[in-house]
Amino acid sequence: MKFTDGNWLTLPGVKVAHPAEAYDARRDGDTLELFAPTRPIRHRGDTLEGPLLTVRLSSPLPGVIRVRVSHFEGDAEPGPAFHVCGENAPVDIHVGDALASLTSGPLRAEVTRFPWSLRFLHGGEPLTRSAGRGMGYVRRDDGQSFVHEGLTLDVGELVYGLGERFTAFVKNGQTVDIWNRDGGTGSDQAYKNVPFYLSSKGYGVFVNDPGAVSFEVASERVSRVQFSVPGEALEYLVIAGPTPAEVLERYTRLTGRPALPPAWSFGLWLSTSFTTDYDEATVTSFLDGMREREIPLSVFHFDCFWMKAFQWCDFQWDPAVFPDPEGMLARLRARGLKVSVWINPYIAQKSPLFAEAAREGYLLRREGGGVWQGDLWQPGMGIVDFTNPAAREWFAGHIRRLAGQGVDAIKTDFGERIPHEGVVWHDGSDPARMHNYYPQIYNETVFRALDAERPGEATLFARSATAGGQQFPVHWGGDCDSTFESMAESLRGGLSLGLSGFGFWSHDIGGFEGAPPPALYKRWVAFGLLSSHSRLHASTTYRVPWLIDEESVDVLRHFTRLKLSLMPYLWAQAVTAHQRGLPMMRAMVLAFPDDPACAALDLQYVLGDALLVAPVFREDGRVQVYVPAGTWTALLTGEVVQGPQWRSETHGVLGLPLYVRPGTLLATQPDATIPDGDHGDRPLLTLYGLDDGHAATATIFRPDGTEDFTVRVQRDGGALRLTRSGSERPFRFRVAGQDTVHEVSVGDSTLPA
Repeated sequence: MKFTDGNWLTLPGVKVAHPAEAYDARRDGDTLELFAPTRPIRHRGDTLEGPLLTVRLSSPLPGVIRVRVSHFEGDAEPGPAFHVCGENAPVDIHVGDALASLTSGPLRAEVTRFPWSLRFLHGGEPLTRSAGRGMGYVRRDDGQSFVHEGLTLDVGELVYGLGERFTAFVKNGQTVDIWNRDGGTGSDQAYKNVPFYLSSKGYGVFVNDPGAVSFEVASERVSRVQFSVPGEALEYLVIAGPTPAEVLERYTRLTGRPALPPAWSFGLWLSTSFTTDYDEATVTSFLDGMREREIPLSVFHFDCFWMKAFQWCDFQWDPAVFPDPEGMLARLRARGLKVSVWINPYIAQKSPLFAEAAREGYLLRREGGGVWQGDLWQPGMGIVDFTNPAAREWFAGHIRRLAGQGVDAIKTDFGERIPHEGVVWHDGSDPARMHNYYPQIYNETVFRALDAERPGEATLFARSATAGGQQFPVHWGGDCDSTFESMAESLRGGLSLGLSGFGFWSHDIGGFEGAPPPALYKRWVAFGLLSSHSRLHASTTYRVPWLIDEESVDVLRHFTRLKLSLMPYLWAQAVTAHQRGLPMMRAMVLAFPDDPACAALDLQYVLGDALLVAPVFREDGRVQVYVPAGTWTALLTGEVVQGPQWRSETHGVLGLPLYVRPGTLLATQPDATIPDGDHGDRPLLTLYGLDDGHAATATIFRPDGTEDFTVRVQRDGGALRLTRSGSERPFRFRVAGQDTVHEVSVGDSTLPA
């Protein structure tokens, strides 16, 4: 939100007060407390009237400094609030006549007492600062108040993140309002708004407020990021790096690490699509078609119309279409498939559950009394009030019943269109703050219910989210069009979400709206099967490949098998996402923060630690890809490429730029047919581009995410020394570019390079 009119004036009807000095500073336990009048205090008479801002500095974790700015503090803190992990970290606090400071780990905040200035340093090097009308308290003539902060941007400093945003990948120059909306992938609206940004300078900023946070990213003052919230207080946390990966590790330690999705969820998902006609015979015909064409399928998804029209949600299979749901689910399970079904957090008036939910107080209520209802989506629908523990248990009971029938995963759709005024929540939460926070408790309720029935296997396919939502994977990108442009905007959104703490992400292969041309479908299949999770889904048309053309069958088979062969590697990367909070699909700036050529790249990414992927966004197969420094190897062709360089390549539909990072020991199972097999059963470890005197490692993980065994390869001149830890299981080993495959049984080995 903008408050100024150019560099000197404020907007009409706006008054802004900025701290002038730290008149008083003191230590209160592990908190540095500062009292900042908004005019210089020249004599005692200047201490009369206000505003007087209170600024408190503290630290929940080493390397993280919390800043809380408040004006009036008489009202109770409105709910809801993000759950920020961590306790007070050890800090060093200094209060002097001219300077006050708080140090947490490598991060230090320094306050110049007169004139007011707040700056942050990492290891003694300046990161950013609040100075010269950066911090402020705002009053408008309409009575609304706001608190804002403005942190400086250095020359060339770039900003990323702020959730799953489909606008330009680098956020400089944008106004970003943190407000969840159902706007598709083609606008500045977003389903997953996260008030956290990542700087190319090696730090992050998290605004600890679930409400309507507004960011002006070099868009009001071009050398600052300004963020503001309505009300009387603002809290933000500066998070140290120095690398983007270290920032994300600290941030996800604060807001929660992703759960580890089950290995079966990494296989291919096939959906009924949205408004298509389907019954068990239709589903069976799709499954038979996939089997006949030897395309491995892991999950079948039933979209909205598994329930009766006008009755979403009633959690009941439409008896006219699915007369024997338990039998059908058993038959699908006998095929080796998992099953996903669609839900939303709304109860239509025609649903048999509506009267019960209204009577018991399970639905959101209007201020004047009675149930809040709307017609946008399901006629007469009410919204489940998850702030009511009884409503949560009631909703969770229906999820557990579905799991008992044989449902394995839940697509938790919607959760964005939540009214923010004129309503009353059961626990008294502020409606404006609940708008963004609602999907957090919605998704958590469903995730916990699934986990109770399938411990360690809970899987969502969620659309809406906020900070902390990464704990309940998987998330997908929402409603995209069947165009190359929409395919690219989907990737931008996913990369931005990954830089906002989310480890697992998917999208609708082929696009959701419309019928994809064959060229688009085939290129999106390659992108989709080289994403963390892979789902064929649409609105009005089926997505089975033989309805596109016969070549699409070959493409889908090829890339599905490729992904399954990569599962030992991908599963290890999933464990990393779970343990460290790093996304599986990593923006180039995250993987190569010291390479300036990677700063703005959003048409390619690194899948895990080692696979560089550049999807093809043109019908003619032409693609430009940037290859960073080192000797890279094309996984599909074996071609060796020396970076850094830009390459113009042309690929057929069975190819794309897919390069293995130098110094990689890549674990695969070339003949795998399922994603959740025993990854430690004679995996093939292939060594790529290892320099003399260097080492590479690969770890094989069990289905529960624990380590099975680790192999380390050291190159010493003409010899490769293989050592292992963990279990003594046999594996295969080869050097990229060589035909010889070595069988390694037990113990350590020395092989020729």
